[in-house]
Amino acid sequence: MAGTRKVLELFYDVVSPYSWLGFEVLCRYRNVWNIDLQFRPAFLGGIMHGSGNKPPGLVPNKFLYMGKDLARLALYFGVPLVSPENPAEVMFEKGSLSAMRFVTAVAESREGRQADVENVSRELWKRIWSGDEDITLPASLSEAGLKAGLPANEIEELLQLASSQKIKEKLKSTTQKALDCGAFGFPLIICHVNGKEEMFFGSDRFELMAHCIGEQWLGPQPAKTSARM
Repeated sequence: MAGTRKVLELFYDVVSPYSWLGFEVLCRYRNVWNIDLQFRPAFLGGIMHGSGNKPPGLVPNKFLYMGKDLARLALYFGVPLVSPENPAEVMFEKGSLSAMRFVTAVAESREGRQADVENVSRELWKRIWSGDEDITLPASLSEAGLKAGLPANEIEELLQLASSQKIKEKLKSTTQKALDCGAFGFPLIICHVNGKEEMFFGSDRFELMAHCIGEQWLGPQPAKTSARM
């Protein structure tokens, strides 16, 4: 493709099902659009608190709608997303702080290997939003790491690193960066276009995003779309 590659930063938290949808779509488009996709694991709880936003669980009608919305979106995007039995407990009581510290530890210790960050993040999403499994306990994080292909002898080191002050501060600073960009929820995508930052929230702005970066939106599964053309 001609032209300068556009940098897209994806801020996300694995507790957010909408982030999973955005994550998978952008991963599919890495080889379709002329972009450099950069993962920015952050903490949704910090975003909600820092922006003054209210989680869907505090708005009953919105929470009821979310379940139906996610079922439709799972089919549309081709992502095996199934709401856990008690989504409010998963999202608002247990939370994702330990999981996002673990993802941040993977990102920091395996710099330059975005595939590891991608695979670990995906396995954590699958645990919550496909298998209704825990992501708060070390054993759960370890299992996700193994399924993502991380060496077994490194996972314990990553778990220890995840509890370090260095990683806590890194996650905090990434979350603050998202807030500074105007975040009030996830996913948040920052497109760097002609020296400017264009912010997009949610997993339903891809057509507009494509227009902004000078690319073409081919639907949620571009490979299948191309095959029909």
